[in-house]
Amino acid sequence: MSNLYPNHKLKLFSLNSNRALSEEIADVIGLELGKCSVSRFSDGEIQINIEESIRGCDVFVIQSTSLPVNDNIMELLIMIDALKRASARTINVVMPYYGYARQDRKARSREPITAKLVANILETAGATRMITLDLHAPQIQGFFDIPIDHLMGVPILAEYFQTKNLDDIVIVSPDHGGVVRTRKMADRLKAPIAIIDKRRPKPNVAEVMNIIGNIQGKTCILIDDIIDTAGTITLAANALVENGAKEVYACCTHPVLSGPAIERIQHSKIKELVITNSIALPEDKHMDKLVQLSVAPLIAEAIVRVFEHKSVSVLF
Repeated sequence: MSNLYPNHKLKLFSLNSNRALSEEIADVIGLELGKCSVSRFSDGEIQINIEESIRGCDVFVIQSTSLPVNDNIMELLIMIDALKRASARTINVVMPYYGYARQDRKARSREPITAKLVANILETAGATRMITLDLHAPQIQGFFDIPIDHLMGVPILAEYFQTKNLDDIVIVSPDHGGVVRTRKMADRLKAPIAIIDKRRPKPNVAEVMNIIGNIQGKTCILIDDIIDTAGTITLAANALVENGAKEVYACCTHPVLSGPAIERIQHSKIKELVITNSIALPEDKHMDKLVQLSVAPLIAEAIVRVFEHKSVSVLF
């Protein structure tokens, strides 16, 4: 543990979604994680006990809403309620990965906007602030009526690629929606961009169409916020190589990596997949092509700045 943080009014609690990241964040700040137990009744209902006084404290609860998504959301809601009833001064939700973020608008008639529903539930439970990382759509910030600090994974990913000293690189967006993110990465690496124009016939099925930009003989870096079933990213990588790219790297902030993702990446033209630890990765999803970077220093800095009433925008 680093030097102990001097103010005992800052409390950090971890739930079950990503304990390793929480411990790393606590270590960077110089805090012990707060004492709480999460157990279940025999019918699966969640019970939470906070085992220390948090009266008048600024509490930060770390919980990614990754698989099992609904269990992790419910765990968080019950924790927020427990903190509220135990007289916490502020309840700050630290959600490195915001589940349901892809349902952020009505793409078809009679569809829910679940990203907004989750925001409503968190506020109703009693959250007073959100700290999150790389929302699928930045406008989700507007779904909240409480302050939200939206951190970016691009600087962490860009810094890694800078250390590799790759030649003749192009930053590639796997679809039109990711162009802003791609541009941010390109600005940091002083590289041009390319865009893959694809059509998606149905959810989790991607079809590559055209490549906009010059990728002939170049080292391509594909960037996305989420890699789920890896259909989009692997089709994109294979299309880049078929159209003359020298080699392809891929990176994302949130490695959901569900279903056939690992197998697809293993058999694709992707040389290396660079991810962060915003989502805990089980052992069976580790592979040689994977490089995992830590978001703990970034989140730790954001927590301390919020607690000390300093600007968080410098982290963007």
